[in-house]
Amino acid sequence: MRKISAFIISLFAMAASAQDFQGVATYESKTATPDLPKGDRNLTPEMEKQIKERMKKALEKTFILTFNRTESTYLEEEKLDAPGDNGGMRMMAAFMGGGGKHYKNIKEKRFAMEKEVMGKEFLIDDTLPKIKWTLEAETRKIGDYTCYKATAMVPTDKSDFRNMRPKKEEAKKTDGTETAKTETKTTNFMDNMEMPKEVAIVAWYTPDIPVSTGPSNYWGLPGLILEVSDGKTTILCSKVVLNPKEKAVIKKPTTGSKVTQAQYEEMVTKKMEEMRQMGGPGGPGGGRPPRM
Repeated sequence: MRKISAFIISLFAMAASAQDFQGVATYESKTATPDLPKGDRNLTPEMEKQIKERMKKALEKTFILTFNRTESTYLEEEKLDAPGDNGGMRMMAAFMGGGGKHYKNIKEKRFAMEKEVMGKEFLIDDTLPKIKWTLEAETRKIGDYTCYKATAMVPTDKSDFRNMRPKKEEAKKTDGTETAKTETKTTNFMDNMEMPKEVAIVAWYTPDIPVSTGPSNYWGLPGLILEVSDGKTTILCSKVVLNPKEKAVIKKPTTGSKVTQAQYEEMVTKKMEEMRQMGGPGGPGGGRPPRM
């Protein structure tokens, strides 16, 4: 009886330990800056250099992932705007993977994310995307952790404009955006970009931290994802603290008008197209953006 009682007590202790387990991971996100439109005579080399530098800073972000066995929150660290930053640059940055609390529950296979766009708050509440990972034999070290490679093709988030890719020459000819030598070149670089249907993902996860989560909406691997890249954006873990002394409360966000991921993507792409046609961010006129 004593042996049975001791076994039961140990099971309860393990269950309690699993519930108390928590970790905090810091991630650095960097995205390659797109080429600026050619043919703008008003854009001097010095101006082009300054614009690229600002875009680079806007696309460099720091995120904090707080996680336990089944839940996590992913938050962007706030930083002060640099002197001279304009509203258009900050607005473009909002469409580049930042803003709001991002909550995942891998047990229920759902996520919720707060987003503020053009003065209106949204709450994206939907099922987690299914990722068909291919586990590779290749390994590498990230910090002190041995990581394993995994690859996948995932549907593109059309509201995240980091996923934009330069159009191929065939696509330009098909949609008529390619200009003849005698015609005026476009000054809107969005005319030469397109949103692919899916992107190739390379992830590195460590079984040393046995939680099936990671940054953003990445999940489903037998270990914490420490790095993930889609060819343009790389998210790399720079620090991990397991079982910190002060436990954080992981809560699902509730602020904003509730929408699905598909509904949110449709709204954002529609407004961005309106802004492009009006000469908003990415366009030559820099017009005032429409409200959501």
